[in-house]
Amino acid sequence: MLENESKKSFNETLAWIEKTATEKDWKVIAIHDLQASMTKNGYEVLPVKVFALCKPEHAYKVLGKDDERIVSSMMPCRLSVYEKSDGKTYLSRMNTRLMAGNFEGAVKEVMTVTTDEIEEMIKPILKLKD
Repeated sequence: MLENESKKSFNETLAWIEKTATEKDWKVIAIHDLQASMTKNGYEVLPVKVFALCKPEHAYKVLGKDDERIVSSMMPCRLSVYEKSDGKTYLSRMNTRLMAGNFEGAVKEVMTVTTDEIEEMIKPILKLKD
């Protein structure tokens, strides 16, 4: 898993990701409000929203082949935005670059390309560690 602090507030980060993803031809399939889900079940947590992002031309390279479809349980790409008790906003995502090394063919290619695109997309709002 990868985690970075955002340069923006929680709501600004959400708006920025949604706008930027759309501009870069990614589809925002859903935004899951985990805080609201927990509240409905009697638990209070700090704000957490998870973006489900898809770029159809990448997804098709995996979903269009029987032997590659095994990784569909990791699709679509997920990007989580949340607050911690320090009052700061964070982004987390799977380290798919690392995971790509365990695959071959279309899966490795798609995981590498999508990782590069998502990291490039969010880089402007990340506080990067030295």
